Amino acid sequence: MNRKLKVGIIGGTGMVGQRFVTLLHDHEWFEVTTIAASPRSVGKTYKEAVGDRWSQSIDIPERIGQITVKNATDIESVSSDVDFVFCAVDMKKDEIKALEEAYAKAEVPVISNNSAHRGTQDVPMVIPEINNDHIAIIDAQKKRLGTRKGFIAVKPNCSIQSYVPALSALKEFGPKDISVCTYQAISGAGKTFDTWPEMLDNIIPFIGGEEEKSENEPLKIWGSIQDDKIVAATSPLISAQCIRVPVLDGHMAAVFVNFEKKPTKEEMIEKWNAYSGRPQELDLPLAPKQFIKYMTEDDRPQTRLDRDYERGMGVTIGRLREDKQYDYKFVCISHNTLRGAAGGAVLIAELLKAEGYLN
Repeated sequence: MNRKLKVGIIGGTGMVGQRFVTLLHDHEWFEVTTIAASPRSVGKTYKEAVGDRWSQSIDIPERIGQITVKNATDIESVSSDVDFVFCAVDMKKDEIKALEEAYAKAEVPVISNNSAHRGTQDVPMVIPEINNDHIAIIDAQKKRLGTRKGFIAVKPNCSIQSYVPALSALKEFGPKDISVCTYQAISGAGKTFDTWPEMLDNIIPFIGGEEEKSENEPLKIWGSIQDDKIVAATSPLISAQCIRVPVLDGHMAAVFVNFEKKPTKEEMIEKWNAYSGRPQELDLPLAPKQFIKYMTEDDRPQTRLDRDYERGMGVTIGRLREDKQYDYKFVCISHNTLRGAAGGAVLIAELLKAEGYLN
């Protein structure tokens, strides 16, 4: 590697923005040079802007804490000191879409944590171990935008990061009918128990828009590039329920699945434990050594014990059983703000750097 690439974090004061800071402050390829946020934070140091809202387990890194926060919409100023940006802003969807495209047209690649461009047909939505080949659509996107370097790539919804890898590893058996119920941590809503005391001793059986994302986004990931656009797969059929539970970090999914060709339990476990992808082949800095791990204990995986598997970038699976209505059922866990959010986006950036799309 030559010099580190200069990185901006757009929306750096929120919970996902804070995660970006913790992952990037000593990254071997990337260096945070710019943080941007809403007008109320502009002109303050990052440490002043975050204040008592800092919710991470480590202190704000001293160098980053002294960065003066810029306005997220001041594209010229932000663009002047970065090679690319991560975007995790809290704005209306149409505003996010316009903002990210404006950065791309200013020749600043955008790796987005937001949902605004997940449905855009020439924007890759990537889980790097599964559909790394989708980044090839970037060339078509740059033609549409009229850019040389600028483009947008997005990370999928955090709720699918546990069960989509589990099902992708079993692709050769033809998963067809899937029912999934996700039990999602409060950090997925940008909250802690201090800021959301209503979640103590409580479960909320509704997360706006989450079930639609959980049912539809996997089909784009399993889709293919055709005529300068990503065409979503038409199967399997997924039915999802998404529930908010009183857990700080970590999303659990209970999965029921039928197959075209029913595998044995032993075949499924073997496929899970052996599954790897392009990040492992390239030995990317944040890539888990073993992406998926099957746990044999009756009461595992557990959120508190297993969400940090492989530095929060791996997926744990357990309780594989035959079912009376489906072929099999199992549970799986992923860390929602690491694999599911900031970590997943950093891994995409590492993949893009390694494949020559960031320079």
